[in-house]
Amino acid sequence: MYDTILIPTDGSKEARKAAEHGIQLAAAVGATVHALYVVKLPGAPRTVYIWEDEDEVREEYREYGEEVTAEVAEMAADAGVEAVTEITSGSVHEGIVDYADDIEADLIVMGTGYRGKVGGLLGTTAEKVVRTANVPVTTVRLSEVD
Repeated sequence: MYDTILIPTDGSKEARKAAEHGIQLAAAVGATVHALYVVKLPGAPRTVYIWEDEDEVREEYREYGEEVTAEVAEMAADAGVEAVTEITSGSVHEGIVDYADDIEADLIVMGTGYRGKVGGLLGTTAEKVVRTANVPVTTVRLSEVD
């Protein structure tokens, strides 16, 4: 049923909870997980100072992405699940959907923020992925007590 499960991560509690769920599912069905971090830099720099530091900022984001995808890969290894890590850049929701298409993912498992009883159920990125993905998307959110 599922051979390839994509787990986008940003290092948040929500993403970690989703990774746990996705890895448990992968272990149950013998799937490989792909941990993905999408680097999204702010729009055009407004000052020369920001422009000069752009390469440094990109490197910091890449290093952070390596840390959070490695964490997911380590969680997968602990569960006996094969994992692949990847870092891309651009629009976050488009990066997730495009990567899922590229690897022919069977499922995307991602976290979404808790917005209270009155707020929406899905965060902006998760909502966009659900609406645009070509494969099923499972969203995992924190509860009031998480």
